[in-house]
Amino acid sequence: MQLFYAPDINDKNYILNETESKHCIRVLRKVEGDIIHLVDGKGGFYKTKINDANPKKCSLHIIDYQKEYKKRKYKLHIAIAPAKSIDRFEWFLEKATEIGIDEITPILCERSERKVIKEERLNKIIESSMKQSIKAYHPKLNSLQKFSDFIQQKFTANKYIAHCEESERDILSKKVQAESNSIVLIGPEGDFSPHEIEIAINSGYLPISLGDERLRTETAAVFACSIFNIFNQ
Repeated sequence: MQLFYAPDINDKNYILNETESKHCIRVLRKVEGDIIHLVDGKGGFYKTKINDANPKKCSLHIIDYQKEYKKRKYKLHIAIAPAKSIDRFEWFLEKATEIGIDEITPILCERSERKVIKEERLNKIIESSMKQSIKAYHPKLNSLQKFSDFIQQKFTANKYIAHCEESERDILSKKVQAESNSIVLIGPEGDFSPHEIEIAINSGYLPISLGDERLRTETAAVFACSIFNIFNQ
């Protein structure tokens, strides 16, 4: 199944933007009368028929609609310090979207090496992964923010901080609660500083371990996504 992204759909007829129109008509060779499917990124899944196979503005008519398509019973928010190599962060966004995630906040920590991200490019990666994995929800990507600012925000969710310091920690897989909302903090390549860990714990975050293996930042984040996905099957 080939999906197209239509975030602004609000009528029984819809015109694909030029990029999506070109892909639909020139690349996929779709013609008038063919059926294609759209998602709006907010849970809406649309079955449509091509009315006008124009490669610049392909016109569609909606013939069926499902709301809350494949909605999960939990919400996951990961706040992560992007790695120095942006390719690794992009890989995380792609895989997390495929597995299932609702919100991502890039955070700037004391030991962070990457201090700039390009949100437009990153959102395109999320969009592509959403369509490829047949999902109707577009994960929210927040702007890069300081760890100290993020930690002060109020969240109604189970809160965890994953770190590698030799201190008392619970194994995440033993603390996950099915059908509940969670936030997981994942630090930079040099880990969170002891000061940041202390602040997080004082702010209600439970210190956790992802197991005995030492994981890269992006691997740890994808592994955390997988744990929540498995426990909610």
